[in-house]
Amino acid sequence: MAMTVHCDIVSAEEELFSGLIEFVSVTGSLGDLGVYPGHAPLLTELKPGPVELRKQGGEQDIFYVSGGFIEIQPHKVTVLADTALHAADLNEAKAQEAQKHAEQAMSDKTAEFEYSKAASQLAEAAAQLRTLQQIRKKLGR
Repeated sequence: MAMTVHCDIVSAEEELFSGLIEFVSVTGSLGDLGVYPGHAPLLTELKPGPVELRKQGGEQDIFYVSGGFIEIQPHKVTVLADTALHAADLNEAKAQEAQKHAEQAMSDKTAEFEYSKAASQLAEAAAQLRTLQQIRKKLGR
């Protein structure tokens, strides 16, 4: 039986996952990060993108986070997300529309606040689309 560590994925709205995992992969502020049981303690910021879990027994699951933090302890991993969704709940058409809207708002540049808000929306939409592409690649579609 493979070694496991307890993992919680929570957002401001809800707890999305709580259970034993063999491995988790995230995109931290300094790059990709893979965590196995017994990993050294770490606290780092998360970039928008996928959180990939390999659950106890080898089953894989993917979530999308818009940012947040991951806290790693030898026997517990906690993902504290700004917003999080199960990857199956991502809507590609909606993400593409949000990306197009944000790009248009950025080209307007009427106010600095509007520009920074549009840039943030663009980054989130692009991260959602990247997550969907990674899921398709893993499933061979």
